[in-house]
Amino acid sequence: MGAATEIIIKTGYIPGSIGRISELHGIYYHRYWGFGLYFEAKVAAELSAFLQRFDENRDGIWLAEQNGRIEGAIVIDGIHAENEGAHLRWFIVSHALKGRGIGRRLMDCAMDFCKTRGYKTTYLWTFEGLNPARRLYEAAGFRLLKQQRGEQWGTFVNEQYFELKTK
Repeated sequence: MGAATEIIIKTGYIPGSIGRISELHGIYYHRYWGFGLYFEAKVAAELSAFLQRFDENRDGIWLAEQNGRIEGAIVIDGIHAENEGAHLRWFIVSHALKGRGIGRRLMDCAMDFCKTRGYKTTYLWTFEGLNPARRLYEAAGFRLLKQQRGEQWGTFVNEQYFELKTK
């Protein structure tokens, strides 16, 4: 792979990342799951709120960048890590980079961060049918603990709660 197509994992906020992460989610989840405006707006609003209260001692954001463009992301929200666990959020890789190991690289960054911070538990909410992501979660040690029918993303899906105990 030449330097022009090198994929770099960057840590921290990059100007435009709120819009680009929201765009990646909006396009993917509309194309494959029929999600609409509600979902994309929810991603943008919650990601914005997270970044405005971001604390590098407890929170992490990693961005996969290629040719100056964000093509993937993962976040660890540690605000409630002591009582509820660290929350893995906004994990996405663009269609252009699927199958190239970028998801695994992002997941490794997030899990290394959680271990370094001594988080006892890391959890995430997702929904049934996102099999490539589920394989990455399970490879990292996450286990499915509960499922329920819900619409937290603006449409009914079989929501799934995964958790990883590190201590």
